[in-house]
Amino acid sequence: MASIIKRKSKYSVAYWITDENGERRQKWESFDTHAQAKKRKAEVEHQLAEGTFIAPSATTLAHLLEEYVSIYGANTWAPSTYEGHRGLIDNYILPLLGDTKLDDITPRMMDRFYQKLQTTRAKQRPYETGEAKFISTHTIREIHKILRSAFNQAVKWELMARNPVQNATLPKYEKKEREIWDAETLFKAIDLCENDMLRLALNLAFSCSLRMGEMLGLTWDCVDISPESIDNGSASIYVDKELQRVSRDALAQIDQQGIKRRFPAVFACGHTVLVLKSPKTKTSVRKIFLPKAVAEMLEERRREIDELKELLGEEYTDYGLVFASSSGTPVEGAVINRAFSKLIADNGLLLSLLAGSPEMAGVLKTLAQAL
Repeated sequence: MASIIKRKSKYSVAYWITDENGERRQKWESFDTHAQAKKRKAEVEHQLAEGTFIAPSATTLAHLLEEYVSIYGANTWAPSTYEGHRGLIDNYILPLLGDTKLDDITPRMMDRFYQKLQTTRAKQRPYETGEAKFISTHTIREIHKILRSAFNQAVKWELMARNPVQNATLPKYEKKEREIWDAETLFKAIDLCENDMLRLALNLAFSCSLRMGEMLGLTWDCVDISPESIDNGSASIYVDKELQRVSRDALAQIDQQGIKRRFPAVFACGHTVLVLKSPKTKTSVRKIFLPKAVAEMLEERRREIDELKELLGEEYTDYGLVFASSSGTPVEGAVINRAFSKLIADNGLLLSLLAGSPEMAGVLKTLAQAL
């Protein structure tokens, strides 16, 4: 017997077969509509009953990647990862290799594919102007990671005998060293900063080595700044989530087990939405003890928010966020980074980084790790 299982927007027909070694194995076939799946279910059951059934297999790379994304990716990738991987597959893999039969894919073919990518123009975003640049080495390596994982799954699913990119020849990638502030520049910046939210962000990013999303996803229920904790030096924060903007499509496709909160969209027609999500790895969940000065800054921040809530009443939407707008809504990283860049420009701090629009949390986290 076969069964139909709904997986996000797809319908999968699952059934058991006995392979050439006499072992029972479960097979899956995905369809866009329930009607297609129902028809295929009837065919499979009839052919199994008649003894004429032959299990199908993915015949092209496009078929393999469709199965890989719907079965593996949808259950393991975070929303931003899903969106990024889907873009790389649609923009660079499928146009060049999508129709290639799996049996025809060889290590030599894949090496030539990576070589061709080096002279391929990158897809431009809607707001980008000018001539498109060539695909970066970093992007090529990300494409390789997707293909290596997909081919590994194909081997496990017995669709391929070996992984053709296991020992692929990739372009060399030279990682650029990030320029960072020294301690003197940091303390000067904090002293010159007149933006209270940015000053708090500077201190948290440096003293706690927080990523931007972790900092902006911090909620008061994860902050211990009681008078007793501050006095005895045990004030702390608990990092167990991060703020992230993701596409609605990615959110609809993936397993949403790690999504803790989805914030209402400002514009109903928008393609993205802000969410609070669990960190990618368990090691990112951690308790961090605070210096007394930072704990006192958080204490002052909470008093300011309490005053706003009392002043605005029901007009203040309380999500419990430490970094919240005057109406209680989330603050995005772009807001903090713009204030950070303005601080740099207004005070001549680390001018060599201005062209790269440095991200505050990244610069200070690297400094904290270096000290």
